[in-house]
Amino acid sequence: MISYARQTPEPAAPAPAIEEHIAPAPRVSVQAFCETVETAAAVQSAGEDRRLGKAHLKIQMGGMAAAVEAYRSAPTPNVILLETDGAGDILAALDRLAAVCDAGTRVVVIGRVNDIMLYRELVRRGVSDYLISPVATIDVVRSVCNLFSTPEAKAVGRILAIVGAKGGVGASTIAHNVAWAVARELALDSVVADLDLAFGTAGLDYNQDPPQGIAEAVFSPDRVDTAFIDRLLSKCTDHLSLLAAPATLERVYDFGTEAFDAIFDTLRGSVPCIVLDVPHQWSGWAKRALVGADDILIVAEPDLANLRNTKNLFDLLKGARPNDRAPHYCINQIGMPKRPEISVREFAKAIEAEPVAMIPFEPQIFGLAANNGQMIAEIAANHRTADIFLQIAQRLTGRGETKASRASLFAPLLEKLRSK
Repeated sequence: MISYARQTPEPAAPAPAIEEHIAPAPRVSVQAFCETVETAAAVQSAGEDRRLGKAHLKIQMGGMAAAVEAYRSAPTPNVILLETDGAGDILAALDRLAAVCDAGTRVVVIGRVNDIMLYRELVRRGVSDYLISPVATIDVVRSVCNLFSTPEAKAVGRILAIVGAKGGVGASTIAHNVAWAVARELALDSVVADLDLAFGTAGLDYNQDPPQGIAEAVFSPDRVDTAFIDRLLSKCTDHLSLLAAPATLERVYDFGTEAFDAIFDTLRGSVPCIVLDVPHQWSGWAKRALVGADDILIVAEPDLANLRNTKNLFDLLKGARPNDRAPHYCINQIGMPKRPEISVREFAKAIEAEPVAMIPFEPQIFGLAANNGQMIAEIAANHRTADIFLQIAQRLTGRGETKASRASLFAPLLEKLRSK
């Protein structure tokens, strides 16, 4: 019996649906032994995917024979990817590998033989997964990541990043209201992380003034664990908690690229939904937070600078996340009196994608909510803007379609805007 860790995988699935959520892999070592350049290219591309960003990947040619020879004098990694051309005896080769394989190593086999009896025998011998070649990049990403995700944990740790295309466009307000909808309407336990440490407004918007928050975590990365983060969270509702920014200028908040990694990793392991309120700035850590998120929403106003910045963000993030769906964007404060605006049609044409939402200029209700430390849905649950936030929440989380009765409240407005 082969000595590496026993898993209970299912046969390889087809290409992922648009709403598929693959949890990132932890810091593990992965070594691949390929027979063909096509498989090697797919594995190399998988190693560049953001979900394997922490994994250390090494690729060699030679298949199973090369793997057996390599591990005669070297320890085995956390994961071994083995390609076989099907010409030899797969089971005999695995038995030879078992003789030199360390306990705890997980093995994924890529083969050409599509046979359920072979698959069952591979599972019986402890193989973690069996993929039918040719494999796509996402097949490799899914297989490796799923080795470290239990079935009941797959819904845990979905990160939604919301950022403004320009300062002052209302991205934080939208982030906080969307998080409220996720927690209140979709009943998902959620955390809002305010990443604007100097000027963040989440504490004001939720009427919270916690003595501690995200600053304590980012300045003490060695202390970050679930218990530590729990002590820093401020409870807003039964399903919503806040990791607040200090919003003080007593220190300068200069961070390294990986400054928030420990916080995000800990939140991923304990909360189903994390909403990142990302400030409008371009630093290593801000870019890393956006690229590493499961879904992204860019908030823009209908003017030229916002259009340019949205296009730049959209293209960069789409290119940096080739195996994810493209970022979303919404247009905020449409219909401001006496302000010339770029039409929704022209905006969508330039971005080459439709906005997920168009939010009208409503200064009275937004101003009232901000001054009271409340969400739009708290002030007016049936207001059309509250329905838009629910739609965005559903779109970002993949939780259900928008109710037709709610959509009808603002459908005429959307149709009018689209026709401009």
